[in-house]
Amino acid sequence: MTDPARNPLSAQSSPVEMPSTTAGSIVFFDGVCGLCNSSVNFLLTRDTTGRLLFAPLQGQTAAAMVPADDRESLNTLLVHTPLGLLRRTDAVAYILRQLPGLWPIWGWMLACLPRFIRDTGYRWVARNRYRLFGQHETCRLPTSEERARFMP
Repeated sequence: MTDPARNPLSAQSSPVEMPSTTAGSIVFFDGVCGLCNSSVNFLLTRDTTGRLLFAPLQGQTAAAMVPADDRESLNTLLVHTPLGLLRRTDAVAYILRQLPGLWPIWGWMLACLPRFIRDTGYRWVARNRYRLFGQHETCRLPTSEERARFMP
């Protein structure tokens, strides 16, 4: 039996319509972070196959699928994959491997570095991201063409 408090997929709020398992992985991002929004734009441009879906950590989908600690701190990029929830540089490496072209090579190279080294750099950027990249007052709104790739 699974402990609902530790299961990120347990319903923690109102039901949210989840994508089919063939739709792809869900990238959870801080909707008011300038770096996060730039990263989402980067991924939308390069993920031409639509393998990645997006949801703000401040939204309903995150409330239903992401543990409260991760939602409240807002300092970790998360990706919900068929294998579970990935954080920090594990999430970045996974995302890069989903993109076409040479990006998967960068993902594999990142994954080859010891986690404590890559996550140290990640944590420094995460702590300073608002100062370095700015902060928005509201979450990013998708264009009409992008709307199908965003979850509430």
